[in-house]
Amino acid sequence: MPISGHRTTSGLAAAMLGAALLAALASQAAFAQKTASAPEVAEKRADLDELRSRIDGLRKELSASEGNRADAADRLRESERQISRLQQKLHELGQQRGQLQKRLESLEAQSQELGRTLAQQQAQLEKLLYRQYLRGNPDSLQLLLNGDDPNQLARDLHYLSAIAAARADLMGEISSTIKQKKALAADARERTEELAEVEAEQKKNHAELEKQRKERKALHAEISDKVRAQRREIGSLQRDEKRMSQLVERLSRILAQQAAARAAEDARRRQQAAAEATRRNEGKSEPRPAPSRQAEQENRYEPAPNDGSFARLKGKLRLPVRGTIAGRFGGARDGGGQWRGLFIRSEPGNQVKAIAGGRVVFSDWMRGFGNLLIIDHGDAYLSIYGNNESLLKQVGQAVSGGETIASVGNTGGNPDSGLYFEIRHKGQPIDPMSWASLK
Repeated sequence: MPISGHRTTSGLAAAMLGAALLAALASQAAFAQKTASAPEVAEKRADLDELRSRIDGLRKELSASEGNRADAADRLRESERQISRLQQKLHELGQQRGQLQKRLESLEAQSQELGRTLAQQQAQLEKLLYRQYLRGNPDSLQLLLNGDDPNQLARDLHYLSAIAAARADLMGEISSTIKQKKALAADARERTEELAEVEAEQKKNHAELEKQRKERKALHAEISDKVRAQRREIGSLQRDEKRMSQLVERLSRILAQQAAARAAEDARRRQQAAAEATRRNEGKSEPRPAPSRQAEQENRYEPAPNDGSFARLKGKLRLPVRGTIAGRFGGARDGGGQWRGLFIRSEPGNQVKAIAGGRVVFSDWMRGFGNLLIIDHGDAYLSIYGNNESLLKQVGQAVSGGETIASVGNTGGNPDSGLYFEIRHKGQPIDPMSWASLK
């Protein structure tokens, strides 16, 4: 069962109209033989033959045009699929770019912290060297040769040893800090180069995306021009059909009047015969038994219990995108038929979010709906998102309520940017507004 009512193709319409008009030809000819003169019948037959010839010619033209439309629709499908792939790639590159920028920010913060540590270590080393300078910087051999007090000598040697150890430790720490800064700088250079590559790829993909959008716009205009031309032709054919229907209706009315007159005459004769029989027969007819009354049947509907989590969300769901509701469930559509869901007009690129948790069961392009995504919520409930510019989830992926699954577009030949949205239960569409909370 299709998800939404599709327009009847012009080729099929032409075939149906042709069949109807051929039937009308036969009926009109039969009526004309009984109600019109021979010249009038000949004139009508000539008119009908001419109209039939025009219908056959138009049917062939429409068939060829339908083939051209199918080719354009196939090219549009590939273009919109490519746009979706590019949008998905740009989405991934954007995430990668964000991660790289965060990494660079982290590296910069670490580098600054190491810089402060290095400055502190250098200040400590300067103080240590300054103290040593004030003491004259004697070495161990000189102290021994001076022949000073042994206790003072021991203290001086201990001091020199401590100074040397502290200086060595500081030099080691400074060397380690410098190495860490160099490593961070190298890592930052690599990340910067990687970021530049990502940005270059983003730029390339943006250019390709704009190219595909222009191509899609041209294809959409091509299809729209053909659709408008076909509608004009079909409108002309429908007007011809209406005039022919009016002719057949007038002829049928004349025949009906003649049949009614004959029936009235037959009824009058039967009434006279019945009156004669009544006068001859003076007996009374027995009363006819009253018909038995049938017991009134109650048609009760007991809904089956449903403990599914999705069913409990009725009246609490948020609509999948911010925008203006331009088409409501059950309302008339411009092209004929009724809306089976909602059309929410929204800006291109706006985020489309899942209304509830579930699993993606369809994510691809479909004629009339463009880039389409369907989520299974369990208990035979589905949510449907159409006309997207890009699809960010693939079949089999689990999604959470409120998670971004697509971006708004106007794929599928839709002239307006927005989201087509349905909720279905056991294959039947249900009013999404009865499930939504607009608070």
